Amino acid sequence: MSNSVVRNGPSRISRTRSTTAALGLEEIKFVGEASRRSWYFVEKRFNELTATADGLLPRSSFGECIGMRESKEFACELFDALARSRNITCGSITKEELREFWEQISDPSFDSRLRTFFDMIDKDGDGRITEDEVREMIILSASANQLSNIVIQADEYAKLFMTKLDHNKLGYLTIESLEMLILQGPNRSLAGDNEGRGLSRMLSQKLKPTHANLVQRKYRDFCYFVVDNWQRVLVMALWIGIMAGLFTYKYIEYKNRAVFEVLGHCVCMAKGAAETLKLNMALILLPVCRNTITWLRNKTKLAMAVPFDDNLNFHKLIAVAIALGVGIHGISHLACDFPRLLNASSDKYNPLGTFFGEEQPTSYWHFVKGWEVTTGILMVVLMAIAFTLASSRFRRSRVRLPKPLNKFTGFNAFWYSHHLFIIVYGLLIIHGIKLYMTHEWYKKTTWMYLTVPVTLYLAERLIRVFRSSINSVKILKVAVYPGNVIALHMSKPQGLKYKSGQYIFINCAAVSPFEWHPFYMTSAPMDDHLSIHMRTLGDWSRQLKLVFSEACQPPRSFRSDYLQGNNYPNFPRVLIDGPYAAPSQDYRNYGVVLLLGLGIGLTPMISIIKDIVNNIMSMEEEEEANSLEEGTATPLKSRSESGAHSFKTRKAYFYWVTREQGSFDWFKGVLDEVAELDTRGIVEMHNYCTSVYEEGDARSVIITMLQSLNHAKNGLDVVSGTRITSHFGKPNHRNTFKGIALNHPNTRVGVFYCGAPALEQELRELASDFSHKTTTKFEFHKENM
Repeated sequence: MSNSVVRNGPSRISRTRSTTAALGLEEIKFVGEASRRSWYFVEKRFNELTATADGLLPRSSFGECIGMRESKEFACELFDALARSRNITCGSITKEELREFWEQISDPSFDSRLRTFFDMIDKDGDGRITEDEVREMIILSASANQLSNIVIQADEYAKLFMTKLDHNKLGYLTIESLEMLILQGPNRSLAGDNEGRGLSRMLSQKLKPTHANLVQRKYRDFCYFVVDNWQRVLVMALWIGIMAGLFTYKYIEYKNRAVFEVLGHCVCMAKGAAETLKLNMALILLPVCRNTITWLRNKTKLAMAVPFDDNLNFHKLIAVAIALGVGIHGISHLACDFPRLLNASSDKYNPLGTFFGEEQPTSYWHFVKGWEVTTGILMVVLMAIAFTLASSRFRRSRVRLPKPLNKFTGFNAFWYSHHLFIIVYGLLIIHGIKLYMTHEWYKKTTWMYLTVPVTLYLAERLIRVFRSSINSVKILKVAVYPGNVIALHMSKPQGLKYKSGQYIFINCAAVSPFEWHPFYMTSAPMDDHLSIHMRTLGDWSRQLKLVFSEACQPPRSFRSDYLQGNNYPNFPRVLIDGPYAAPSQDYRNYGVVLLLGLGIGLTPMISIIKDIVNNIMSMEEEEEANSLEEGTATPLKSRSESGAHSFKTRKAYFYWVTREQGSFDWFKGVLDEVAELDTRGIVEMHNYCTSVYEEGDARSVIITMLQSLNHAKNGLDVVSGTRITSHFGKPNHRNTFKGIALNHPNTRVGVFYCGAPALEQELRELASDFSHKTTTKFEFHKENM
């Protein structure tokens, strides 16, 4: 038992709680909502942690016990505050004392939580907070939230606290000062008319799941799926229908030939699968003919019926169909046809002598050594290598192999192994000529399938070589930012035209003369330069960073504020190819857009918001000039509706979610520029830092206070360093869609997302759900470069 004296609980603040207090940081939460009812689990963890400690929980294990395992230092300070309030002087507590601690930190009372938080800062327990104590709390909270920049500036921010809150120059703060700041923080306003709140309630009610039976739900979901994906359904139905037709045609053809008497349905299956393989080996090249797709997408009406943005998904789907076709074709021949030929009677074999040799084979080796089987086996081996190294686990280096086998993982391995297709297509043509059962040249149709796609693909490669040699670029600036992000600013080739949201391919011969890698442009069409931002995750990008680092010597390492230009003319040569079409370039087709980027996935969205602001400014200048000529001022909206300008976008909701504080350095200048120029509030920007605990969590409360004070004084956010106030934790995407649906009824909203695949399904379902249950139609687009 510890030597402790328990006093009569923490004192209350002598005032009556107001509605504003309840609304403000109504939650200085030390534990989550679910955890408040979880004393059972806390007690269980206590028993586990004290099993060998005579029933005493040490201070160092307090965080693990109450569910703050990731914030050990913060939990220790919380332990100290709770212990001080009860005159507990030793470094461990009993279960009864833990229960008192738990009841206090899980108490829903605002006063109780405010007192606990104040006690954490007031380390000497004198009821006054000094500047040193504020500084220590800022460092503690910033460390718990992985905000290293705030730790560095803790002295400056502590002075800001005292300057703003110590109005009487006493040299300390009281609990009333702290309460006032909390209640004046970035609270959710009570404003909002009754009609708006009523619409919100009605919409929430409408979006509640209905209790239809299973058959009705499945039918409704099927109808929604068809409506949302009719283009994909159309293309898939056409593709599958053509494959089925070719398979059936060959199946019937060989069923009516003499070989059917000996080989039976096996030869029909083999030849049916072979015909689909010819088709798919031709089709698989088309989705990667990017110039052709860009032209068809931008210049024809086919985009209304063909989902060109799914080109890589279709490419992968065709690869799966090829794998299935190869399996059926190979197994039917090797495991069925050849054994039947070896075991056939002389009478049955003789009619087949013109196909397989006058003398009946007696050994399986007779078939294996022939051109047909040799080329087939080689193709299967090469395709197996390419398919395996193209899988996400190998391509993204998620498979850990020992040296030197680790060379078979990463993007380089994927890129080079994929070019084995050159050998595969050569073998395929030989395989298609050396057929057992077809001797007439015009019936050997493999080359007929391949001629157009292969010619088109070769033309695309020649266009790349020609265009990249003409569109030469010069490196203007290079910068490396936190999070292993490198930015290249290049001269803009004369005559190059592109749209925001498009991407280009980059080649650097100093890294690899053959490899071309795609990157979204972060510059806008009206800019006088090109820029890209890439994260150095793969072997090629890491080598590129190293090459530019060496070119920028004498500085031995990059800093986020270190730029190089004409002073260092020895930058490695960079070639570009493009631009190429991408889903987000269609944002101009919508009056309202929702732009969502995760981490480095923000790159296409940066170009878009710059383009939106540039276009709005251009329209304003045009209207101002027209107004001076006409002597009247015409509102922007009426002029746009009358067709005075083709730019449709009038509102953009911008959401960037990133894990690290340093990530905001990537686009700090752009975000500040947009915030400054966007005087009409066209772009509503939201930054989320997921390393910071959600707003209201005790670990981030001091950061929230600091954020409010610094933004009021300097107009800058302490987390992002931009003019945009950052949010903490992850965004509630359902609330985002709900707000847009309320603000923009009877409107088509383009939803554009670039980032990890994990969030794609949630966003797609939300877009579909709100589209079918509200008058706002959300059209979802996922980047698929």
